[in-house]
Amino acid sequence: MERLDVWYERHARDLVPKLPVDDVDTSTFGLAYNLLHLSYVLVADLESRIHRPKGWTLPGFRLMFKLWLLGPSRVSDLAGFSAMTRSAVSNAVNTLEAAGLVERQAVPDDRRAVLVALTEAGRRAVSAAFEEQNRREGEWFAPLSGEEREQLTDLIRKIIASRPEA
Repeated sequence: MERLDVWYERHARDLVPKLPVDDVDTSTFGLAYNLLHLSYVLVADLESRIHRPKGWTLPGFRLMFKLWLLGPSRVSDLAGFSAMTRSAVSNAVNTLEAAGLVERQAVPDDRRAVLVALTEAGRRAVSAAFEEQNRREGEWFAPLSGEEREQLTDLIRKIIASRPEA
């Protein structure tokens, strides 16, 4: 039996050209639909299996991962790297700080500025979660060869780099 999500995408591609809309590109629709669907189900899977049991969200993990790689960072920089608003980053930092995973540090030469840094507990937590997430990502992308994964990554980077202006 065909999976419901596979059936729906095929059904939608068949019906979209019949809608009262001019110049529908079913190829673009199919690509966007499948990329969005993959994003939704991948995020849901990673959150439910790895991050929610630890009391985090995937965006919270992403912030900790960035801090792990970059070191102490300003909220504005984290927002820019994460495609999140400063408000969303601040809210995630509050949650992670309450859990003892990150801490705020004053910037000596700018009393208004604050850096966010991982605590030692945060470094251990993000390291363990990254190992777990990377294993799960390997399961997700196992149907692709190494060359196919690189090609798909390059194509996605190309789209991101040439995205339409806001």
